Amino acid sequence: MHKYQVRIDTDTARDLIYNQFPLYRNRDIIPVETSGTVNAIFRIGSDNAARFPLRRMEQSECVGVLRAEVAAMSELLQVCPFPTPRPTGLGKPGPRYPMPWTIQTWIEGQPATPGRLSGSTTFAVDLVRLVTSLRQANVAGRRFDGRGRGGNLRDHDDWMNVCFFKSEDLLDVVRLRRIWTGFRDLPYAGPVVMSHKDLIPANLLVQDDRLVGVLDGGDFGPADASLDLVVAWHLLDRERRTEFLNAIQAGDLEWQRGAAWAFQQAMGLVWYYYETNPAMRALGRSTISRLLEEFPA
Repeated sequence: MHKYQVRIDTDTARDLIYNQFPLYRNRDIIPVETSGTVNAIFRIGSDNAARFPLRRMEQSECVGVLRAEVAAMSELLQVCPFPTPRPTGLGKPGPRYPMPWTIQTWIEGQPATPGRLSGSTTFAVDLVRLVTSLRQANVAGRRFDGRGRGGNLRDHDDWMNVCFFKSEDLLDVVRLRRIWTGFRDLPYAGPVVMSHKDLIPANLLVQDDRLVGVLDGGDFGPADASLDLVVAWHLLDRERRTEFLNAIQAGDLEWQRGAAWAFQQAMGLVWYYYETNPAMRALGRSTISRLLEEFPA
C-alpha cells in the first residue's frame, strides 16, 4: 500500500513474539485480515494482539511514535465509554523485522462498514455517546499539535490539489473542487477538545447494531471539535445524520467543518488505495457520495 512499506509474515511475527514475550509461547499466532493501512496485526491467542508498523521509519523515530501512541491509548482508556485496547508490551526489532512494535489487548467485535448500520438509530445513539464522552475529557491546557486533520482547513490545500489531480479519471473532480472551495474558507469553530481523530469504520467494532469497541486510539489528543463528526459522514444515512447532529448539539458551522474533514479524508482514499485496499477505496466513494448529496455543487 505504501512506497516504503515493511513486510512481515506470520513466521517472523511468531518468532518475535515468542522470543521477546515467553509467556505467549503456548498461544497461537494468527494474522488478522483488516482494511487497516498503518499496522500489520497478529492475534495472540484470544486476549492479545501484536501490531507491527508498516511504514518504514528509523528505529529512534519509531520508538517515539509508539511511545506516544501508548500514552494516548492509555489516556483514551480512561475516558472512552466503550472497550478500547490496553497497551501491554513494547517489542524490539529482530533479524527479519527492522522496527519496534507493540502488544495490546484484543477487543471482540466486527469492524463497522459504511452501509450496514447506516439506518440504525441505536448505532447513531452509540456514536453520539462516544463523541460527547471524548469531548468532555480534560484537555489539560494542551493545544492541537499541528499534525494531520484537526487544525486549519486551508493548511490542506496542497494535499487536496494532489488528490484532485490523482482523481481526475476516477471522480467528478470539477464538482469536488467547488465543494472544497467552500469548505476551505470555513472559520475555526471554537476551542479544541479531546478527539479520537480517526473515527473511520475500521476503527469501530460492532455487534448486531451496537458499538462494542473503539480501536486505534494512538492519536487521541486535542483537535478541532468538529473533527470526530466525520463518523456521521462515514457511517450514517441522511436521517441518522440529522439525529446525530441534533443529539450532539453541534452548530451549523461545526457541522460543516465536520463535513469538510470527512471530505478531506475521503478524497485521499479513492486514488491512493485504488489498487491496494478495496475497503478503503469503497469508503472514500461512499463518503463522497453522502457529501455530494448534502452539498450539491
